Amino acid sequence: MKTDRSPLGLANLGPLAQLKAGRLPERVCRLLAGLWIYGLAIALMIEGALGASPWDVFHLGVSRHLPVSFGTVMVLAAVVVLLAWIPLRQMPGLGTIANTLLLGPFADANLALLPTPDALWLRVAFMLAGVVACGFATALYVGAQLGPGPRDGLMTGLTRRTGWPLRRVRTLMEVTVLAVGVALGGTLGVGTVVFALAVGPLTQFFLRGLVVRLDPPAGEAVRGEAN
Repeated sequence: MKTDRSPLGLANLGPLAQLKAGRLPERVCRLLAGLWIYGLAIALMIEGALGASPWDVFHLGVSRHLPVSFGTVMVLAAVVVLLAWIPLRQMPGLGTIANTLLLGPFADANLALLPTPDALWLRVAFMLAGVVACGFATALYVGAQLGPGPRDGLMTGLTRRTGWPLRRVRTLMEVTVLAVGVALGGTLGVGTVVFALAVGPLTQFFLRGLVVRLDPPAGEAVRGEAN
């Protein structure tokens, strides 16, 4: 069977095929490490207090209206985003479940561990480190090819369906969700703008070196997800 791969080597495999495609222990480790680093990235930007990422402006806005933790809001939002996968025919997997259930608690844990800096230069450092860490973490766990998280599955699904570059789709997503978050009472700042403009290109840059190349089982079609 002819196999068509994108330059980044991302595949759209079913849940069982993802588990059978080889190098599973390495890929699970990459997945969990990526989710923890992503939780750290979220906490860095929030503690830096120069503007959270667009999704987290949304999560912070929702948390103003619900008596639950920030991380719990993340979990609830992830479940809702999964519904958008249905028309895109995006394939879920172990990574999807792990992202949905673990990313919120990881963010809460890192928020509890990190100090809140007072000096402006340290707040700027927190913000910039958070943006870079998010791009790296996204590439690490998406590149593990165990199924992207709900938000990143929406990103890669739209990339595959529209044929647009991943960086363009990611940027458009971030700008849209930011507007909703601000309407709900979330606070934006310079860090929000930096994140919205930089995270797409950073994710695509890191993906080029972090995608695990797979050998899908016979009979499984492989379709490129990103340009």
